[in-house]
Amino acid sequence: MIKKYALIIIVLLAWVGIRGQSNVDKSRKNAITVAIEMASPAVASINVTQVRRYSVNPFQRDPWFEYFFPPQIRQKEVKGSGSGVVISPDGYVLTNNHVVENATTIIVKLPGGDEFSAEVVGVDMITDLALLKLDGSDFPFVNMGNSDDLIIGEWAIALGNPFGLFDVNQQPTATVGIISGKDLDFGLQSGKVFQDMIQTDAAINPGNSGGPLVNANGELIGINTFIFTGSNVGQGSIGIGFAIPINRARRIAEELKTKGRIERDFSTGLRAQPLDRKTALYLDIPITEGVIVTHIMKSSPAEKAQLEYGDVIIAVENEKVLSLEDILEIIEINDLRPGDKVKLRIWRDGRYFNKTLKLGKL
Repeated sequence: MIKKYALIIIVLLAWVGIRGQSNVDKSRKNAITVAIEMASPAVASINVTQVRRYSVNPFQRDPWFEYFFPPQIRQKEVKGSGSGVVISPDGYVLTNNHVVENATTIIVKLPGGDEFSAEVVGVDMITDLALLKLDGSDFPFVNMGNSDDLIIGEWAIALGNPFGLFDVNQQPTATVGIISGKDLDFGLQSGKVFQDMIQTDAAINPGNSGGPLVNANGELIGINTFIFTGSNVGQGSIGIGFAIPINRARRIAEELKTKGRIERDFSTGLRAQPLDRKTALYLDIPITEGVIVTHIMKSSPAEKAQLEYGDVIIAVENEKVLSLEDILEIIEINDLRPGDKVKLRIWRDGRYFNKTLKLGKL
């Protein structure tokens, strides 16, 4: 009888152990693992070949010798890699412009190893975005999120091809963090404008550029673009990475898809010069900083906005301006195009006014 009870107890313990292990296995799945499963099929490895030109001359830096022995221009192929994300079933891929810039060939590899030669639909250097097209249909694609309602502290997952690791097992690498910050404006940086950027501590390393940043629902919320690396040259992620918000990237992608380029050739229809103390004194203007309007073109955006000769523009989009170049830079930084409205703060005849100018086509 004792042996019989002992056997029953052993069987019960074994059954409880199996159930317990089963529960542990089930508990390993969570929102993060599910989000990665949802988004990973749409993540792309992008491998490019570029032809770079360089000069060869043993007398380089010596103008006298270079006059008689001009440098020889040679070319060499340079290979690079980055990441991307499929955003539609018909094969449109979003990535960074700097990943595919000046590329002669672009090969996109999807999870599982399928490779495609990609066509460049259009690029935008200002926002550092590029849209590619794969030949085919029924591609796995990522669901779009809304980068306007991000929550500081919510989960963020970076997927991509850091250091070419995608090619090792034909799968993207995932790193996890949180949304550390949002709406970060870096202004104009080396010809690029990084506005409303998302900050995350999910590790972003070389090769992650152009890849997706997704939330805990597996939805695309940003395009991973650059990192801060500290003072050491070649140092990798230190937990400060930045992504272009998807609402901004989506707008660029849609325009590239329909037009092949981003139209930023706008017209204001006004001419202006900086307001200095001498001009202010001569015109009896009690302010000394701003831009004074010197000419209004007929039927132009400036005339339709009811601007007048002699108006002093104090601010544009709530930013102080001291020159016409300041006005143009603010319009560029805010990614405004023909048809967009610009808020102006002006001074006229002893009073301040708010005006709205609708940009025209150049």
